[in-house]
Amino acid sequence: MRTAILLLWSAVLLAVAVAADPQPVDARSARPPAAAPAAAVPGDLRPRAIDLPSIDAESSLIPLGLNPDGSAEVPPIDQPGQAGWFRLGPGAGEVGPFVVLGHVDSYREAGVFHRLRDLRPGDPVEVERADGSRVTYVVDRMQTVAKDRFPTEAVYGDVARPEIRLITCGGAFDESRRSYEDNLIVYGHLR
Repeated sequence: MRTAILLLWSAVLLAVAVAADPQPVDARSARPPAAAPAAAVPGDLRPRAIDLPSIDAESSLIPLGLNPDGSAEVPPIDQPGQAGWFRLGPGAGEVGPFVVLGHVDSYREAGVFHRLRDLRPGDPVEVERADGSRVTYVVDRMQTVAKDRFPTEAVYGDVARPEIRLITCGGAFDESRRSYEDNLIVYGHLR
């Protein structure tokens, strides 16, 4: 049951989060059930910023959840340099996948994850928390997948250690749909 719930609303979140279209995606029919798990990250441990020094990318982190109509929140497309963390999952440094979403670009400029494809295994990903502490993840691997084959369980499913997922768009841009065809996913673990 948990996997089915994750599949349903994770797919909606990712479809919206990585779309290059500045118009909101209609996701009203996909609502998580009332029993969907939600992380309660203490205020002083909330993730505040992300830094990927090997690709010269950094951003403050805004919490992302669900809109009142049940659709997924995403970083604002008019602020493509802004990344966000999925607040309904584990926080930075907690056991489980800490998920960060960012745009590859907008119609006007490169996004925070424009060079995400240039990361290599072993590269650090640093997350600063509100209390000033930092957690450092190490990139393990990258995966490019067609959006209709998104590996929801691998991204959002339970894991036994603190891990990170960085997600953006990739592949060719489909002008008719105003969206990229693929997702680029970076997997990593806590150092």
